[in-house]
Amino acid sequence: MTKRTARAEPLSRARIVGAAVELLDTAGVRKLTFRALTERLATGPGAIYWHVANKDELLGAAADAVVADAVAVEPGGLAPREVVRRLALGLYEATEAHPWLAAQLATEFARGPWGVAAPRVFEALGRQVRAMGVPESGWFTATSALMHYVFGVAGQNAANSAVAAGLPGGDSRAAYLEAASRAWEALDPDAYPFTRAVAGQLREHDDREQFLAGVDLVLAGIAASVPDEAADGA
Repeated sequence: MTKRTARAEPLSRARIVGAAVELLDTAGVRKLTFRALTERLATGPGAIYWHVANKDELLGAAADAVVADAVAVEPGGLAPREVVRRLALGLYEATEAHPWLAAQLATEFARGPWGVAAPRVFEALGRQVRAMGVPESGWFTATSALMHYVFGVAGQNAANSAVAAGLPGGDSRAAYLEAASRAWEALDPDAYPFTRAVAGQLREHDDREQFLAGVDLVLAGIAASVPDEAADGA
């Protein structure tokens, strides 16, 4: 019945990308093949190739679809800094929900910033940086700092989650943080006095709260560059 329903729906690039995201979420990048897609969509490989040339294009389209949803924040009457926090949290949650996303975005950014996902995120954040009253000469630097922070922390969190998921039994995140905290506590007290002092905070911290606190720190730095007469609306 599933296949008859699938055939009844017109095949489109959007349907193909949606199916690719589902496969990526459940099976990972290695299992995303055109053969697997043809089975899921109940179609032939030629029909898929009509819309998507190859796996790289498909991965890029899947990442962009997820990112587009993550940055679909309606500013409404919100202050620019609150919009930035919502954009950042949306992207952070997207990397949590889609374990393959962080690595895919890192690959795309390494190849060049002219793809689709990077400009989409840069535009969404940059509009709010401009709305905060940052002088034009500082737009690129401020927006870049925000974007690199968001994807850097989100990517690291995704990597940590992958490691934690592989730990045997129990609460994998708690076990991972406990092991990391104990390792910090065991460092040489003369060489690492500060790191040892915050080892307990590593064990107890909340990833999302820490992420948003970092966003606020970056925003505070950006706000410091805003002339006094333009700061009221930020």
